[in-house]
Amino acid sequence: MKMNHKIKITFLLFAGILSGCNPSSADQHVDSMPNDNTVNLQHFNHLYKEINIDDDTMGIVHIYSEYPDYDYAIEPSEGFTCVDDVARAIVMLSAYYETGADTKEALRKLKMLVRFILYMQNDNGYFNNFLWNDFTINTTYKTSVAELNWWSLRALWALETSLPLISADEDLYDQIKAGIAKLIVNIKRDLGGQELIVETTNTLGLPTWLPQQYAADQAAVLVLGLLPYQARTGDPETKTLIDNMAKGLLLMQKGGETQYPYGVFLSWQNLWHAWGNSQAYALLKAGQQFNNEDYIKSALTEVDHFYPYLLKNGFAEAFWVEQEKDHFIETKRNPFPQIAYGIRPMVWAATEAYQITHQEKYLDLAKALKSWFSGNNVANTVMYDASTGRVYDGIISSQGVNKNSGAESTIECLLTLLKTN
Repeated sequence: MKMNHKIKITFLLFAGILSGCNPSSADQHVDSMPNDNTVNLQHFNHLYKEINIDDDTMGIVHIYSEYPDYDYAIEPSEGFTCVDDVARAIVMLSAYYETGADTKEALRKLKMLVRFILYMQNDNGYFNNFLWNDFTINTTYKTSVAELNWWSLRALWALETSLPLISADEDLYDQIKAGIAKLIVNIKRDLGGQELIVETTNTLGLPTWLPQQYAADQAAVLVLGLLPYQARTGDPETKTLIDNMAKGLLLMQKGGETQYPYGVFLSWQNLWHAWGNSQAYALLKAGQQFNNEDYIKSALTEVDHFYPYLLKNGFAEAFWVEQEKDHFIETKRNPFPQIAYGIRPMVWAATEAYQITHQEKYLDLAKALKSWFSGNNVANTVMYDASTGRVYDGIISSQGVNKNSGAESTIECLLTLLKTN
């Protein structure tokens, strides 16, 4: 493990790694600002910093940025930056780079963030998630252990996404490939070769071979990381693993065109949650890469029927379902919080559906979903300020908004805008 280093701390760009204010006035509120589709990285750049550990410079993204001054904050059990959000930032900057806007600086920051991801890879091949404020790695807290979990899967997706852009930097390119190879060995060991067993849990027939046994949400992120790896290497074992993950996702789909819950992909067991619900998008990408119409058809069922259901009946944070004879019933629902991370996956899937079918209805659907950021939401509040790049962290009630603007919200909104602009 990368532990017990003698740490040399250098603060770059701004003085004070753990405190600081957005250069724009905190008195300017998002709900009073003009809104448009401008991709503004100003607040992201406020969250981004460069640090030096053992004479190695790398980029990080502050997790929390608190209203009204948008100072940084630390989660006492976790840390101040993490692989989860840095990986998001790498995917976002890769998309931003492809637009041709400020490509030199975007590529420089992307490389710095990649260095952080590689630094966080544990000797066991998986990734620790959080970094403490003294720049030591948090190896023990449950959301930071180096294991097959969200942060390791996002690291794979981010590293594969960045790889084509970094090919000119041979040393870093080779480091990325080595890190990916080490991770893939683990994933094949822990998920490959499993029996495809379906069991009944909470009245539902569910696959048992996904990450964490039932985690369709994590399986989707894994597929997004494995697809470019398989295309790059042609590895047949990876193709089999992707297909097995996809088969599991298909079994997590419940309801249909006229039957509640309208073709939704459950996230884990009998639970659907909005955040990270990337199953449809992952299946659309896999369907295209492998020319598999079943994957595409299944994904379009959710896009065509579940997303309009949410637009008509109101977004939710989560709900639980059970099966009664030939239909499904909702046993519990959490309407809040509603967050950017819950909107972005749906917008991406709707946009990808358009790329495949060229049907304008999917662009209209993506626009309707994206309008959540511009005030078409239960709180009637503009969530994205195009003049500062800040994004509110979430809607907590029909009258309440969390006005903090952390990394997840900021980056997920930018990812939404980059996909639809």
